Amino acid sequence: MIDDMIETMYDEVGIGLAAPQVGISLRLMVVGHEKTMTARAIVNPVIAEQGGEVTAEEGCLSLPGIFAPVTRAEWVRLEGQDLEGQPLSIKARGLTARVFQHEMDHLDGVLILDRTSRDQRKQAMRALREALEPRAAA
Repeated sequence: MIDDMIETMYDEVGIGLAAPQVGISLRLMVVGHEKTMTARAIVNPVIAEQGGEVTAEEGCLSLPGIFAPVTRAEWVRLEGQDLEGQPLSIKARGLTARVFQHEMDHLDGVLILDRTSRDQRKQAMRALREALEPRAAA
């Protein structure tokens, strides 16, 4: 299952994937390392600490082609377990911190559009409908 999630993540040119995105009802995420292209699985993750604030554009494998500005913590300390049940504590900044928070949102049923203004959400939904219309006609 983990290997399939990692393969799916990289096939879709992603750097993070939460189990619910692929129909798996577990508190599990896989996150790719931005430089080495290796990935790790984190079970039952929680954000134990966070600080700072930064806004940046985010995309999502669940909403292809949609990008929106999202404000997140600048750094986080994520706790969880590895696949053998051993405790993990990972402090991350920058892109990795953003990915952890993004995937945590998926585990909690939150999408990037839930973190945008009403106008941004309407614009993104319009773009998504327009992108899907040619497929529906085919």
